[in-house]
Amino acid sequence: MSPDRNDTPTATAAARALERASARLLALQDPSGWWKGELQTNVTMDAEDMLMREFLGIRRDATTAQSAAWIRSQQLPSGAWNIYYGGPRNLSATVEAYVALRLAGDPAEAEHMKGAAEQIRAMGGVERTRVFTRIWLSMVGLWSWDDIPALPPELIFLPSWCPLNIYDFGCWARQTIVPLTIVAAHRPVRALSFDVDELRAGAPPRTRESLRTWRGRFQLLDRILHRYERRPWQRLRQHAMRVAAEWIVRRQEADGCWGGIQPPWVYSMMALHLLGYPLDHPVLKQGLEGLEGFTIVEGDTRRFEACQSPVWDTALAMVALRDAGFASDHPALLRAARYMLDEEVRVQGDWAVKRPHLEPGGWAFEFQNDNYADIDDTAEVVLALDGLAHPDPAEIEGAIERALHWVWGMQCRDGGWGAFDVDNTQQLTRELPFCDFGEVIDPPSADVTAHIIEMMARRGRGDDPRLARAIEWLLREQEPSGSWFGRWGANHLYGTGAAVPALVEAGVPRAHPAIRRAVRWLESCQNDDGGWGEDLRSYDDPQWHGLGDSTASQTAWALLALLAAGERSRAVDRGAAWLARTQREDGNWNEPQFTGTGFPRDFYINYHLYRIVFPVMALGRYLEKRA
Repeated sequence: MSPDRNDTPTATAAARALERASARLLALQDPSGWWKGELQTNVTMDAEDMLMREFLGIRRDATTAQSAAWIRSQQLPSGAWNIYYGGPRNLSATVEAYVALRLAGDPAEAEHMKGAAEQIRAMGGVERTRVFTRIWLSMVGLWSWDDIPALPPELIFLPSWCPLNIYDFGCWARQTIVPLTIVAAHRPVRALSFDVDELRAGAPPRTRESLRTWRGRFQLLDRILHRYERRPWQRLRQHAMRVAAEWIVRRQEADGCWGGIQPPWVYSMMALHLLGYPLDHPVLKQGLEGLEGFTIVEGDTRRFEACQSPVWDTALAMVALRDAGFASDHPALLRAARYMLDEEVRVQGDWAVKRPHLEPGGWAFEFQNDNYADIDDTAEVVLALDGLAHPDPAEIEGAIERALHWVWGMQCRDGGWGAFDVDNTQQLTRELPFCDFGEVIDPPSADVTAHIIEMMARRGRGDDPRLARAIEWLLREQEPSGSWFGRWGANHLYGTGAAVPALVEAGVPRAHPAIRRAVRWLESCQNDDGGWGEDLRSYDDPQWHGLGDSTASQTAWALLALLAAGERSRAVDRGAAWLARTQREDGNWNEPQFTGTGFPRDFYINYHLYRIVFPVMALGRYLEKRA
């Protein structure tokens, strides 16, 4: 990591930047071996945490004041709230923030509240919020359960071969839907001391779709189910709720969470409480205690993480340090490897519904989430562990081989990979009336498939026909522009930054037309300052593909692709120079932009570690190419 790796000014500056960044990254490692950056989302997490505590009767003034202070600090000058940095106003987020602040004691006559109410009415009023928001409002008496799409708990009885069974939904959706069916069946109302009539805009009822469309047919089905809800067959209903409750309890993780993410966690606790579980029951007690580990208190504010990403962050940090030139037996890497080996998932999760005879292996995303091992994380962990000079190489090899076997078994029939499930592609689920809260299925994606291809090629599986199918799939997914869509990162810069290195690692020639198209696209969207950025509006508007303010993580993704393609161009030098020039004195980079994706168009993430791990990778590979 010495500045004299070569004598060009850009390379010298890049080497110094890499040295500072590597030192900073090392300093962020936990003594237990893992790395974890904050996973920042939006204020709906804080509003819903406050509403959940009110619903369960455990809301306290001190934590309410801290959460309210955080929510107020995120309000836009217009009076609304958004769901990512620099993004437009968002109706549902603004309504949830408004209700939470009213719950905290902010009067409707306060200027910031009047501004919020005005924005809500201008966006269509509370009548146009998402289903999730209206469910929360129904639970506290601010909306009618009659106007919520039906969610019968009898859904749990549909066999896995039947359309619209719970396993047709992505893991995050099914974990949320099952407890919601219990909540919806009870139609609870814990009325607040105020109403929100000032948030209504008088919008007309939503238009009924034609019965010639699936959406229209599901609207008709919803009306039929609402009639059933008035007088359900009680023996069947009670049995369904018992089975659903057992399903929920079996999936609680060791730290008290469900799936390591906020929505199923809070809904599961409320569902079980409605079924009579007291708050001191071990399941609920552990769930409530676990939530405290997801809160961040700074000064007089308190904010809630929707999820935590230690396995993902640790794998990326390990790859980055190896790219920076750290020895394969460096103590930090060996500590991280020990943590990773201890986190290996050795139990079957929901994926086994479609792959019952597949032996488990791989890793999840979170501290605790054995029920939902993650294919993408598994690929990155294998890349991190591969080639380490570990004192027990057989232990490393055993974990890697189990992971490879599991990942092969999770390949979808079209050749690609999703993140958690296999062939989770039932498009009908998207048409259901209650599915307006983001992506509800887990089809193969270019970024995940690329990481698998890179992993398999690195491990010498280049001649496997299954890998050839994956490469063909990835090449088919390339956009006409030359980029690839980014399902789990923003957006085409992320997809392209994953696809090009994977294809080259797998033996696709750098002169291949797909690689050349990708290079031309990347060069065409480089910013004048030398960096790259892509605004999250690119998920809605193709004109934003590859366009946005330069960020450290997205500049690194572009460089990783260009370097893999063999480029030693002015574009590459300018990108490296931008990273060196914009680095902070402490070795990190400023990046308020959200460059992670939960659900395109609906839920975005600022991974606080992205701004350092990916630049370290890019600078390390840049200097290696120039050595």
